[in-house]
This record gives sequence, structure tokens and C-alpha cells, in this order.
Amino acid sequence: MGVAVAVEEGLVVPVLRFTDQMSMMTINSNVKDLAGKARNKKLQPKDMEGSTFTVSNLGMFGIEEFTSIINQPNSAILSVGAIVEKPVVKNGEIKVGHTMKVTLACDHRTVDGATGAKFLETFKKYIENPVTMLA
Repeated sequence: MGVAVAVEEGLVVPVLRFTDQMSMMTINSNVKDLAGKARNKKLQPKDMEGSTFTVSNLGMFGIEEFTSIINQPNSAILSVGAIVEKPVVKNGEIKVGHTMKVTLACDHRTVDGATGAKFLETFKKYIENPVTMLA
């Protein structure tokens, strides 16, 4: 999984390998390490090779919604926006809720739209019930 990191010279995408075998805590720690390496110019070329999927998060900058462009050889990129408070309807009542917009761009030569939609459906379930990610 590639993780887009902004540095002075532009954007770099270090790669976190075998994320499917990591806990959320391990992924979080490894992403922080890679981002630190990127900002300190300590990345090696091998640290930026082999991703097939990238995550780009502009939410930390207050950007609510955006669409990223897929970097080859990746098959998809997930754009993550800011979490914002807004009125939501829960059980027929309007309450303050937290929402976040994400956009998924898929290269249809390798991932079709139906597969992308299934991914987003699963992603939504995990985000709406995050404790399920810790198992």
C-alpha cells in the first residue's frame, strides 16, 4: 500500500508492504515511520517500489473532498477528506454527527467499478464501526 506524503520537493509515495497481515496499530506506527523518513529525506528507492493501492489524506489540511490521480503501476487510489460535524438523521431525529468523504479512483484495466464499489462498501462498514478493525 502506498502512502502519499507531501515533502518540500513535492509528493512521494513510500510503500507499506503486507498491510493485510498487520494490525491497525502496526499500520499506524509504520506509516508514521515512513512519513518521517520521507520528510527527513531518508527514503531509499526500494521504499517507494511495489505499491498497487495508494491512500491520500488531505483531511488533515481541512480539505473535505478531492479526487486523486492514480500513479502507475497502482490499480487504485483512495482520497480521504476531513471529518466534519454536520446535522445527521439518527433514528428519526436530527443530531450532530461526524462525516467524512472519500473518493476511490480505479484503473479499469485492472479493477472494475463493481469491485471498487464492494471495496467502498466494506470500507464504510469498518469506518462506521471502527472497533471491528481492531480484531
